[in-house]
Amino acid sequence: MDKTGGVGVGGNHWQRLLQRHRGQKVNEEGKDGAKDQGKRNTFVDLKLKVNWKEWVVDPAEHFYYVWLQVMIFPIVYNWVIIILRTCFTGIAMSYLPVWLTLDYLSDLMYIVDMIITVHTGYLDQGILIKELTQLKKRYLHSKRFLRDLASLLPTDFLYFAVGIQTPMVRINRLLRMPRLNEALDRMETRTSYPNTFRITKLMIYIFVLIHWNACLYFALSNYIGFGSDLWVYPNITRPEFASMRRQYFYCFWFSAQIFTTVGDTPLPKREEEQLFMIADLLIAVLVFASIVGNVGNVISSLRDRDNVFFPNHELVKAYLRSHHISKELRQRIDNWYQHLHINKKIMRENEILQQLPVHLRTEIAVSVHLPTLSKVTIFQSCEKSLLEELVLKLTPQVFSPGEYVCRKGDVGHEMYIIKEGKLAVVANDGVTEYAVLSGGNFFGEISILNIKGNKSGNRRTANIRSIGYSDLFSLSKEDLTDVLSEFPAAKHHLEEKGRQILTKMGMLEESGEGEEEEEAEKVETKINRLESTLEVLQTKLARLMMELESSNSKMQARVEQLEREVAALETQPEDGEEGERAQGRGDGVGEDIEWEREEAEGEEEDAADAKVKKLGQGEDSNDVTKEGDGESTKSTKEDVERMVEGDIYGPKEPDDQPKKKDNDGDKIPDIGDDRPGKGDGAEIDPEDKTEEKSGESESEAGREKAEEEQRGMGQKDEEQKKKN
Repeated sequence: MDKTGGVGVGGNHWQRLLQRHRGQKVNEEGKDGAKDQGKRNTFVDLKLKVNWKEWVVDPAEHFYYVWLQVMIFPIVYNWVIIILRTCFTGIAMSYLPVWLTLDYLSDLMYIVDMIITVHTGYLDQGILIKELTQLKKRYLHSKRFLRDLASLLPTDFLYFAVGIQTPMVRINRLLRMPRLNEALDRMETRTSYPNTFRITKLMIYIFVLIHWNACLYFALSNYIGFGSDLWVYPNITRPEFASMRRQYFYCFWFSAQIFTTVGDTPLPKREEEQLFMIADLLIAVLVFASIVGNVGNVISSLRDRDNVFFPNHELVKAYLRSHHISKELRQRIDNWYQHLHINKKIMRENEILQQLPVHLRTEIAVSVHLPTLSKVTIFQSCEKSLLEELVLKLTPQVFSPGEYVCRKGDVGHEMYIIKEGKLAVVANDGVTEYAVLSGGNFFGEISILNIKGNKSGNRRTANIRSIGYSDLFSLSKEDLTDVLSEFPAAKHHLEEKGRQILTKMGMLEESGEGEEEEEAEKVETKINRLESTLEVLQTKLARLMMELESSNSKMQARVEQLEREVAALETQPEDGEEGERAQGRGDGVGEDIEWEREEAEGEEEDAADAKVKKLGQGEDSNDVTKEGDGESTKSTKEDVERMVEGDIYGPKEPDDQPKKKDNDGDKIPDIGDDRPGKGDGAEIDPEDKTEEKSGESESEAGREKAEEEQRGMGQKDEEQKKKN
């Protein structure tokens, strides 16, 4: 009873657990069903969203890369199996259904590859072309289309003529070899181990070559006769050489021996055998050269990589030996190099990434160094763009055990951020330790900020020594200054944080801080004021120079005009005393004009001096002075011009009045200025009447004679007018 009851109770317990488990399963299935339904709906939506008629493949997408990797299999299959089935008829007929299935599956993949190639975009002037008509036109008019079309010609219909045991009719499928090369090149650029990939690709090529040679060797042995001599394949009637596996492996081994020139191969007896061996030996030379060359390239690239990643140890060793450095120091340097190589510490990050664009270098540096830099207290609240600029300036450094990073009293040129390792803050004796710094800590940030009032004067305040091997990032003072010059707000923020730290340490002079700030502000204000005043003075000086040049050019033009007119007067014919009188009058006029010109130039120079004296009295007063001086200069120049015009083209009344009196009130017409008497009278200015009277008193007889000649000429002119 007890046992039965116990079993019943136990059975009920397990039943309840089973039901609960089934309920959970049903719930999970319901959830999975909902998820599957959601996936199906998403797929249907994707189908509706994607227009397959206008579908275009970007050659830089991951889909295109994956498809190239898929296309490796049908291409390699055709290169390996077609020749195998052609030469080893037993293998071809034994697995015929499998071969036919794989053949037409590879043909289907070839067709899909052509469709994808038609829909693959290309770059034109850096822009991806997605126009389907252009893509079709470009592909259909290319040699690639002809090659792809030739690889899909239905040559399988030749089976009806030559038989199903002749798969060589599908030899055109080997024309897709360029697609295989493209896939391998893409894989080489994307793999993280390019040297290993190059060796693997070379070995695959050599395998295919040995495979083809083995198949041809078996076919030649079949043509000559199995077992006819020692060179050909043994007689297949012997049980140990009758199996297909033994046939292929023997031929592959024989071909590998020829290509690697390793081992003794039987001497060929027939001409066919000798020709085959000659061709194989020539190919073997090329194979051996390609293997040696590729392996040498891989080794040299590995060496170059080490030289780029790590400092050249051999050069350092040679330098130390030539200068007879102590053995202890050389041992320390060797240990440092050994630490770098064993732990793969890269010291030349900037040189390695130098070929990349700036934005890619920034992203790499941000992903590598930003978490470490953001741990620094003074950089925690800085903007992201500032940190992105700073991460490009970080330089990795490795310190050996017992090496001092900085000593107390040294001038600080950089700050340090601990990436890995431990450092001790020690006393001057080098034994007493005050604190231990580990990964994420930093030091030396205050000495590179140039904070006003720092009692230490930007010098180190402690001794920092590496306990073991320590990896640090250093940020130089110059780099930080260059970056902060573009971020003034961040610079002020960092200085404030530095002052707070110095205040807590008691290293900041509070008394002189305000005065220094005020002095700095005063100096900046004075500099700004001087700069603005200098700009105003330069502008006004330019204006004055322009006005001076204009006035000089005008005065020079007037003087040249006067000189031309005086020269013209001197060339006119003069008679007796009248010529002397005219010459004296011209000399008097020239002296007056020269005196007036000198007076005008003196007034202009006085006005220019007055302008220069008034420039420093303020901007408004300068403008007024400039305007007043300009008007005075202008008026002076106008007076000079009027005086000059009066001298040259003065009033003609003094000459006309005597003519009217002599002619008894008759009007004498003005008949040209070329006559000597008329020209002389026209040049007399009223201001020169005193000189004119003195000249008349000295030569009255000459003047009466000239007047009589003028009257005679006037009468002749009147008679001519009447006749006309």
